[in-house]
Order: sequence, then structure tokens, then C-alpha cells
Amino acid sequence: MSFVVAIDGPAGSGKGTVTKLVGEKLGFVTFDTGAMYRAVSYYVLKNSINLEDKNEINKMLEDIDIKLEFEDRVQILYLNTERLVKELRTKEVNEIVSQVSHIPEVRTAMVDFQRKLANGIDVILEGRDIGTNVFPNADVKIYLDASAEERANRRLKQNLENGIDNISYEDILENIKFRDNNDKASSIAPLKQAEDAIYIDSSNLSIEEVVQKIVDIIEQKRKQK
Repeated sequence: MSFVVAIDGPAGSGKGTVTKLVGEKLGFVTFDTGAMYRAVSYYVLKNSINLEDKNEINKMLEDIDIKLEFEDRVQILYLNTERLVKELRTKEVNEIVSQVSHIPEVRTAMVDFQRKLANGIDVILEGRDIGTNVFPNADVKIYLDASAEERANRRLKQNLENGIDNISYEDILENIKFRDNNDKASSIAPLKQAEDAIYIDSSNLSIEEVVQKIVDIIEQKRKQK
């Protein structure tokens, strides 16, 4: 029996960090589904793919091979044998990832991939539609939120820690607000809180407090299962 935890929320809400730490505490496998869309966006840029051409999109999806490996519990993504880390967080990728993730063919391919990865294991997945679309029957659903300004501050700090120092706070905030509007208005798996998801606003909470809240929720649910 597998146990699936879905953590959804807007860009920069801390989903990735929280998911990783909760997974470490409970021994669950963690997947950053957003990184998969960033990898596709990176491929689009590198190969000058025309996003208006469905034939090019379908050919691209046939040529793409995404693999996830873990080094010291850190998810490492490989795209056709190329190891991607900083490449996934560039300004250029940030500017198109929302558009790429709204392409129906890309969405379908990534959802299928995510379901296969999670089959038969205890897993925590984070994204924008895990609880509403990818795993609507997840055992636990969390909607993690924070103000746009707080999310921009967090993303700026994350970028600096990863050696990315060419994106300003103002650019990050503008991109976050754009993505919020784009993701919520999407006709393809829009960002929204699942009806049975537990809402957590992390604006004034430490990472440790958020992690403990989610761990407590999961452990309580596991006792009931």
C-alpha cells in the first residue's frame, strides 16, 4: 500500500523546501514536479521550439527523456543525460515555464510521468494541481500559501544561495504575480485549493513550524488508515 501526500500552492510558497524536509522526517520519496516543467522549458529554449506548432511540441515530447535521481536525499534531474540544477532557475526559464506548463500535450505527458514515478511507494509530490488533478485521491492534501511579497523574498534568497544573482527582487515579484494570474486562470489544470485540502498560510511561520504542522497532519492520517 502506498501513501500519497499532495502539496499544492503558488510559485515561491515554499513547497519544494517543505516537501523535502517532510520527506526526510517521514522517510517518504519526494518529487518536485515543477522541476519537470522547467526541464521542458529549458529544452524549448535550447532547441528553439515553436510553442505554437503542435507537431514540434509532440516531436519534442518524443525526444525528451527525464530521469530523477537522489544525491543525499536531494532530487537531481537529468534531461537526456544532461544534469540540470542551476539551469532550471534561470531568468529565461522563469519567463516561459508558466506558458509551457499550460500546453495540454506537455501537461498530459508530465502527469503520466508523475503517476508512474509514484506508483507503489510512499511519496510526497508538490506542484500546482497534484491534489486536484494528478492525485485527486491522495491520502493527504495540503494547500501551502504565502503573500506575493514574502514569496518573492524567499525566491530571491534561494536564487542567491544557488549562485543566481542576476534577477532582481522586482523582477521576481512581477514574475510571481504574473504566474499567479496565469496559473489560476488556466483552462488546463488551474491552480486552486482542492475541496478537501488543508490550507496553511506560511507568511508568518518558520520553515520548521510549517514542516511540523504537515508532519502532524500526515501522522494523524496514517494512524487512521
